Amino acid sequence: MTSPTRPESRRPASSAGAAARERRAKRELLRPTRRRALVRRWMVLLIFVGVLAVLYVVFFTPVLGARSVDVRGTQGLTPDEVRNVAAVEMGKPLVRLDTDEIAQRVATLPRVANVNVERSWPGTVEITVSEREPVAFAKLADGAHMIDPSGVVYAIVPQAPPGLPSVDVPTLGTGDAATRAVVDVLGKIPPQLKQQVVALSAKSAGNVQLTLTTGQVVKWGNANDSERKAMVLAALLTRPGKVYDVAAPELPTIS
Repeated sequence: MTSPTRPESRRPASSAGAAARERRAKRELLRPTRRRALVRRWMVLLIFVGVLAVLYVVFFTPVLGARSVDVRGTQGLTPDEVRNVAAVEMGKPLVRLDTDEIAQRVATLPRVANVNVERSWPGTVEITVSEREPVAFAKLADGAHMIDPSGVVYAIVPQAPPGLPSVDVPTLGTGDAATRAVVDVLGKIPPQLKQQVVALSAKSAGNVQLTLTTGQVVKWGNANDSERKAMVLAALLTRPGKVYDVAAPELPTIS
């Protein structure tokens, strides 16, 4: 007897449809994620390109280049004198300017004691100078040579400013021991005495001599112990005399 044929086993239609719907749902979920990833990649690329563009503008174009030079602090010098020596390259990007090199050029001006150079965005170079201040002068054939507290002779003018004492030394300049001794004494004596000094002379660093407004002469010696010498001299000046010797303050003399 022939056994009856069983119907072929088939997957229910409902199961196949559910699987298809599940696949579609997964694709729908992944689609926004892919879009976001693509947007992020584009944003990173745009930011990178933007940074490159900014760097190019800052470093290689005159957009943020030097357009003006602002000079401050000049007295005897003029701003144009400083600008000419500074030689700032107009149009060169500020970030590529060597401010130290500019400062070194300005410092070659004899009147300049200190100089500071800064960038001021978007296009200005600021140069601030401090000029040397005279403490004395030496009258020579070509004019009055201005001397600063370090003994630097930095300018020659036709006439010295009023109130400055004159200096007489064998060889004027920072390399001369007598010059250094004279300005050292001037820097150490009290203001009351300094106002009375009209002239200083020294043949060497050890025999500085002061001439006062009264015509009286003070033999000071070297610059050592100047505070004590000034105190001794103040007491001696209460007595009549033409020459006051305080080179050895423990044994002063009047003549």
